[in-house]
Amino acid sequence: MPYAFTLTTSVPASAQEIYDAWLDSLAHSEMTGVAASMSDEIDAEVSAWDGYITGRNLELMPGQRIVQSWRTTRFSDDHEDSIITVTLEEVEDGTLVTLMHSNVPDEQTSYERGGWEQRYFEPMRNYFASRARSSSAARQAAVPKSKRAAGKKAGKKATKKATKKAGKKSKRVAPKAKAKTAVGKKRPKRAGNAKAKGKRTKKASSKAGQRRR
Repeated sequence: MPYAFTLTTSVPASAQEIYDAWLDSLAHSEMTGVAASMSDEIDAEVSAWDGYITGRNLELMPGQRIVQSWRTTRFSDDHEDSIITVTLEEVEDGTLVTLMHSNVPDEQTSYERGGWEQRYFEPMRNYFASRARSSSAARQAAVPKSKRAAGKKAGKKATKKATKKAGKKSKRVAPKAKAKTAVGKKRPKRAGNAKAKGKRTKKASSKAGQRRR
């Protein structure tokens, strides 16, 4: 008896980006790492994994849902196509991808037990994460050199201003040091005055002695 299962994963991209990549031959090939032939037309034939998977577009809702018939080379001629329904719901950190795979041959359980994760979900996460990094690097490289140079000049000016301010502050302190030195120079004069007063006292004492005699 055929069976069905549902898997989910979070992909760092918008719902529309995932929708477009899934239905584009080149992007689908880059995303999975294996040749694919896709289309965004209803009833168009599609293939993936270098012909291992073949099918047809059954229902397409841009940015929301993709429904395709899928069969692998492991399907017998008596078995009908399986159906995959990919639902896209944007969340805070990207898009929640919900995959429902129905009418799968009951003996083929590898798709559910790691097949989708290894062949699609993990490669998709890596693919879109790499695209995001490339876009970020491209935006940085697109910044004109004049703006980058202006930023460097502004930094140099700020450094020069800070240096000048520091120099001015140190110069303001210098007069205070001179004032202290000037005060220190006045003290010897006071000592000299004291010596002069001592000499005058001695002369006055000697004169007084002469008069007494």
